[in-house]
Amino acid sequence: MNFVLNDLASLVGGQISGDGNVPIHGATIIRDAGQGDITLADNPSLAEALSASNASAAVVPPDFTPVGIPVVTVENVHESFAKIIAALRPHSQHRAVGVSAAAHVSRSAVLGPNVIVHPGAVIGDGVRIGANTEIHSGVQIMAGTSIGKETTIFPNVVLYQHTVVGDRVLIHAGAVIGAYGFGYELQDGKHQKCEQLGYVVIEDDVEIGASTAIDRGTYGATTIGEGTKIDDLVMIGHNCRIGRHNLLCSQVGIAGSCTTGDYVVMGGQVGLRDHVDIGHRVLIGAKSGVMRSIPDGEVHLGTPATPEREQMVKQAAWAKLPEMRRQFKMLQRQVREFGEQLARDAA
Repeated sequence: MNFVLNDLASLVGGQISGDGNVPIHGATIIRDAGQGDITLADNPSLAEALSASNASAAVVPPDFTPVGIPVVTVENVHESFAKIIAALRPHSQHRAVGVSAAAHVSRSAVLGPNVIVHPGAVIGDGVRIGANTEIHSGVQIMAGTSIGKETTIFPNVVLYQHTVVGDRVLIHAGAVIGAYGFGYELQDGKHQKCEQLGYVVIEDDVEIGASTAIDRGTYGATTIGEGTKIDDLVMIGHNCRIGRHNLLCSQVGIAGSCTTGDYVVMGGQVGLRDHVDIGHRVLIGAKSGVMRSIPDGEVHLGTPATPEREQMVKQAAWAKLPEMRRQFKMLQRQVREFGEQLARDAA
């Protein structure tokens, strides 16, 4: 799609500074921008990089200093830039409608109005799918699963039996929801699998990243709370109860029977041992290993994870260890020399 800058400024309700007739045919980040591209600079510190780029125009916030190219000033840079990208790179208008003849849909499944099922999807017995939901190719939805309205399930997702998915949920490619939990008992020298008879509940407005795995409860539900956003390659064990509006970054691993409050944030590669309870609005830094419960509102870092201030003191001490080692070796030498001197004096 081709526009001039005036068109895009009107689209986002922005104020133009400079030539509004500059042709725009692409949108990208500053580093990759060339002639004909519009870019974004959401911070005044990017002025120098923007000035050195080949971009034809930029979307900037109100406090941005002009840099010699036309700009569109808006209140929310990212929201406006997203609208511009959508205009320049619109989704295909040839969206599939209805159920593909190459999908397998059980006769006992119930599909709401305007449900789309792509080729190669398999929908099992007793499945219920709400209006305007889209099921992509290769998705396996096992018996008894319920999916709400306006949900999108991308290719090769597997929903095990009796999974419950709410409205406006996004589940990205390769996610596995409802696999058996990792629970065993040692009997006669062998690991015997415990019964895994539960299911998974995913509440409204949740997003689940690619290749994420969420295990079913042992007898009841593993629950993902409303509005929670889960990154790619996250593992959530059986019987966990994840609160509302959590953010779980890539490679987080949560062992069985953990709970989190609302608005919890976990950085990449955070690990929780089993039966840990995390309070509301807790922030856990990347690569932290959580071995005990955390009260509301705290920030924890490190392995084992401790409160932020305590961890900073430990890190400061750790940084001083090389100097402390040199001082210790010097003191050892001085004590040895002093002892040798005393021995010579006594002789």
